[in-house]
Amino acid sequence: MPAEVRLLPGRERALLRHHPWIFSGAVGTLEGDPSPGETVEVTSAGGEWLARAAYSPASQIRARVWTWKPEEAIDEAFFGRRIRASLARRETLRADPQTTAYRELHAESDGLPGVIVDRYGEVRVVQLLTAGAEHHRAAIFQALQSGCEALVERSDASVRGLEGLEERTGTVWGSDPGDDLVVLEHGLRYHVDVHHGHKTGFYLDQRENRQLLRSGMAGKEVLNCFAYTGGFAICALAGGAARVLSIDSSSASLETARANVRLNGLDESGCEWLEADVFDALRRLRDRRAAFDVIVLDPPRFAATTAQVDRAARGYKDINLMAFRLLRDGGTLLTFSCSGGVSPDLFQKIVADAALDAGVEGIVTGWLGQPADHPVDLAFPEGRYLKGLVVRVTSPLPR
Repeated sequence: MPAEVRLLPGRERALLRHHPWIFSGAVGTLEGDPSPGETVEVTSAGGEWLARAAYSPASQIRARVWTWKPEEAIDEAFFGRRIRASLARRETLRADPQTTAYRELHAESDGLPGVIVDRYGEVRVVQLLTAGAEHHRAAIFQALQSGCEALVERSDASVRGLEGLEERTGTVWGSDPGDDLVVLEHGLRYHVDVHHGHKTGFYLDQRENRQLLRSGMAGKEVLNCFAYTGGFAICALAGGAARVLSIDSSSASLETARANVRLNGLDESGCEWLEADVFDALRRLRDRRAAFDVIVLDPPRFAATTAQVDRAARGYKDINLMAFRLLRDGGTLLTFSCSGGVSPDLFQKIVADAALDAGVEGIVTGWLGQPADHPVDLAFPEGRYLKGLVVRVTSPLPR
């Protein structure tokens, strides 16, 4: 008999709304002895069948739902169907010859919790981040082999530790693509290291926001913070920016950014690269009374959990405060948060408080987020992790 997770009274409401997470505090009893990732039946306190889920004894998210259909078995065919459906939803992107890097499968929002698949040309990079995904790794990799030349695993994110899982990386099928792929994004070319780069090699979730930056850049002076391999810098230069200062703490990332400038035949004389801690660098720029027309703040995740939100808020306020002090009158700030625990409303409040403390006024001219290949299921708002604001400084307040 399959193991059964029976919920406490009244704790089935989220499941009835098709939210895929079952927290440990909602669990009343466990019948059976399921191993990590094993499929369990989920029932209400009264014994009503609710869902079929992957069990994760080490995580506060004790189970993640695979299906709400009692007739649907969690087998190799199940993963094949879910993966094919997810790929079909990206058919328009696949048909675009100007973009060869995008997300093919986005975990819960594509019906496979803990499974991320990113495509770089003919290479798929896979992250298995939960006990359930790990348990079914063979079926997942088998379903992903069709339609590509290689599968690379990058299951090295810190969240695996919360699931009691060790890191796994390496080429699992096909020819090893090496450390340098070249991909296209809206016609611009980028070097990508799928083995050692951040996330799966590139920040695919910023694709449309980078494209947005290309417009209205003619003659602008731009500050690009947390530059990584220069995605926003490349787009600013392609849009005609006169000067771009890019700051990152990694010399290797900045070297790749320089290579990306050359790869696109852009004018290197308009580039300046600074290897430094961004917080310290912003203060030094403030002390020098530097000024810019456009500033991009695209920091790494400051809050992995809701318990870290207060600390994250202080970090976001600090960098946005410094950025507002470095913007010329009429200048534009593109500022982002990828911390899941920081809501869009909270992020806008943090940015507004930073503007007030900086002595400037501003208006939001755009709300930014993740692109369509990083969808958000209506029942799973946690899938909306990337928040961004376009803020134009309208006039200085008395200081």
